Amino acid sequence: MDNAADRRSAWTFLTNHARVLLAVAADPHVRMRDMAAKIGITERAAQGIVADLVEAGYLERIRVGRRNHYQIRPDQHFRHPAEADMPVQVLIDMFTHRDLPSGALRKESEPVLT
Repeated sequence: MDNAADRRSAWTFLTNHARVLLAVAADPHVRMRDMAAKIGITERAAQGIVADLVEAGYLERIRVGRRNHYQIRPDQHFRHPAEADMPVQVLIDMFTHRDLPSGALRKESEPVLT
């Protein structure tokens, strides 16, 4: 039987869908196997999540030769009614700003990482 410590450590704040979106924001040319390994899911799960995000309009899949590249549609809004007034760009900014030089934040006029 699970104890309280096991249950406490099993959940996280971000879903795998959010993690996939952030992986694409960090590298639009990311390969599925690399994305899956980074997130800690199977390649098949990553493919399913990408398909969900494409179908919902959060990602656009662009075929370049034998590979897929992805472009985020940052103006799409969150799906849950509690956050439906906010674009996913807010989430992307929250997690990508930490990769910028110390103290630098993306300005409104700067391009989105897609």
